[in-house]
Amino acid sequence: MAGVNISKEEAKKLLLQMYEIRFFEDKIMDLLAENMIDGGSHLYAGEEAVAVGSCAALRPDDYIASTHRGHGHAIAKGGKINELMAEIFGKETGCCKGKGGSLHLADPATNNLGATGIVGGNIPVATGAALAIKMDKKSSVILCYFGDGAINQGVFHESINMAAVWKLPVVYICENNLYGMSGAVTKVCSITDLYKKGCAYNVPGEAVDGMNVLAVKEAVLRACERARKGDGPSIVECKTYRYYGHSRSDPRAYRTKEEEKEWQEKDAMVAFRKTGILTKEECDTIEQQAHKEIDDAVKFAVDSPWPDPKEVTEDLYV
Repeated sequence: MAGVNISKEEAKKLLLQMYEIRFFEDKIMDLLAENMIDGGSHLYAGEEAVAVGSCAALRPDDYIASTHRGHGHAIAKGGKINELMAEIFGKETGCCKGKGGSLHLADPATNNLGATGIVGGNIPVATGAALAIKMDKKSSVILCYFGDGAINQGVFHESINMAAVWKLPVVYICENNLYGMSGAVTKVCSITDLYKKGCAYNVPGEAVDGMNVLAVKEAVLRACERARKGDGPSIVECKTYRYYGHSRSDPRAYRTKEEEKEWQEKDAMVAFRKTGILTKEECDTIEQQAHKEIDDAVKFAVDSPWPDPKEVTEDLYV
């Protein structure tokens, strides 16, 4: 693991958040299969170290802009599990009062500007937020998450060019999980180190092991420090893997069982447990705690009321 200084208390928090994300996503898959929830859900299982490591580099006054695979980012930024689960159920107690759901999950309480169903749609949003931060003369930064599929969208190039010219405090985090839907990154990109696309705009970047939570934190800390000093944006490419398909209906026929097994052997929680920072007993207790939190969140969501239809037009405008 990377050489980030870490206390035992922080180690416990990192492991707990990774388990919370994993069990949250596993539960969502079960709930979809049981028809207890509806709609599209793009699950984050396998990529936990990216969200948790990157958000561990942030201050409370920093922001994130999420993607269609946004549950993990919301949890890592400090979102309340009960409210996030209730939101996906469409209940009144959700963080968006049941109006956002999975694909538009936002959480103003934690400076999470929200998920988007449009691939790459959050990139100009994050860049605009970075401009607002700079105009307000704040020292905050914003993390902008997107996948390998989004890096070929025009809005990525337009946004990163503007951020570079104006030296905006944004860190672009490419979650390279090797597939945009079913398209392998090796078949749609001429380079496999996607952070190098920033070279055209004089934006520095690096690739990092996205299954290593401490390595991700270390890289994002460097990028945030650069942004806070007024030196502009960076790209952090996290090499990672999603365990589920693009969505529930994806049979994953485009990748082999051998490849999936190879990546599952790199599992972020298993690797973190092997560092020895925490004892086996401490890790087991944290794992059990996360299981209970998710079970409690489902009960909270099921028991919560549905939104009042009369409120459908509320909260449309700031």
